[in-house]
Amino acid sequence: LKRAARLAPAPCRWNSGLPMNIGVLFVPQQEAWVVERMGKFHRILEPGLNFLIPLLDRIRYVQSLKEIVINVPEQSAVTLDNVTLQIDGVLYLRVMDPYKASYGVEDPEYAVTQLAQTTMRSELGKLSLDRVFRERESLNASIVDAINQASDCWGIRCLRYEIKDIHVPPRVKESMQMQVEAERRKRATVLESEGTRESAINVAEGQKQAQILASEAEKAEQINKAAGEANAMLVKARAKAEAIQLLAAALAQQHGNAAASLSVAEQYVNAFSKIAKDSNTVLLPANTGDVTNMVAQALGIYTALTKPQAVKTQDEMPSAHEDSHSSATEVLKAEQGSSS
Repeated sequence: LKRAARLAPAPCRWNSGLPMNIGVLFVPQQEAWVVERMGKFHRILEPGLNFLIPLLDRIRYVQSLKEIVINVPEQSAVTLDNVTLQIDGVLYLRVMDPYKASYGVEDPEYAVTQLAQTTMRSELGKLSLDRVFRERESLNASIVDAINQASDCWGIRCLRYEIKDIHVPPRVKESMQMQVEAERRKRATVLESEGTRESAINVAEGQKQAQILASEAEKAEQINKAAGEANAMLVKARAKAEAIQLLAAALAQQHGNAAASLSVAEQYVNAFSKIAKDSNTVLLPANTGDVTNMVAQALGIYTALTKPQAVKTQDEMPSAHEDSHSSATEVLKAEQGSSS
């Protein structure tokens, strides 16, 4: 029964029927009337007013020039991966040559429908199940090209072919659903892993930037600290230089040696007082109470340090140098005698 239903002729389109020849005829727009004279093709009547000879001329075919829509019955087809599908479609046709459509084939619409079904089965056999759903447009275009190549001699042109429904067996549908769910889980897992990777990269980049900024801050701090210490040392050196200059100027004045002796004696006493406070064990020289001897030693050291200046002065003024040298010698002898 199914085979008989598939092979049954498609329902014919509506037309205005075969009118009788009464001599004067009015042909409607978008219709072509094929006229035979004494059983032989005579001419095709154009839309509008036309004149025929009764009894000799006969209207044999009436062809509609409008676009025709034909429903292609559902059919079974096997894909490249041996999956049986139930598929149907819609065919859009137009009669381009009424003469060929009338004399080229007995039933042009049925012929085109059967050609569309066979072409559909042939094209589906070249594709796998997944490609059938992805390449429906290319499949439709292939069917249209195949139909037009075969129907050119019939005077009919296929404009479009559209697949309406594709029915998949239940088991195949379940496996496809499982495949879709697995693909979605895969994408979710991949997206989650990519998110974790991006998060780890962002954290690492943040830590890297934090360490770089911390090292730069420490570097700047050390530079500022070193600059501050350098400036402090310069200030201290300048202050010490000024103090030495002031001290030298003070010593060069009258009674400068006496003032220096007083300062050395005060520092000597303060030093011993600090030693007694800082530790219980103190090492003292034998002549601790002889402050005069200590002051004399300090002055002797000062005189020895200022000796190069005295030599320079001797080069400039020999007489003065001899006097100062003799005086310095006498001072050293006196210091040595006092120390002994």
